[in-house]
Amino acid sequence: MATPDLHDDTSADYEQFEKELLAQDRDAARVDTADIDDTMARSVVDDLVDADVVTPVPEDRVLVHEPSSTVFDSATQLAVFHQGWTAACNADVEAE
Repeated sequence: MATPDLHDDTSADYEQFEKELLAQDRDAARVDTADIDDTMARSVVDDLVDADVVTPVPEDRVLVHEPSSTVFDSATQLAVFHQGWTAACNADVEAE
């Protein structure tokens, strides 16, 4: 009896397809922070200041993220952190 050619074996195609769908689901659920530029970050921080989520400390030139008590000296860092922090909080709520 001849050994089957591994390249012709399609019995595991559904498993590969399922893995690909799961990977797409994970990618869709992730927060993309790479697209935050300075203008967008400033807008996000301004909105957070208006919502009392961030407190600016002008004399120290820092921004304080109140829910986490984390201090930032960059609006971009704060905006990226807040998006990740919000995503983590939402993930915890969905898991419950």
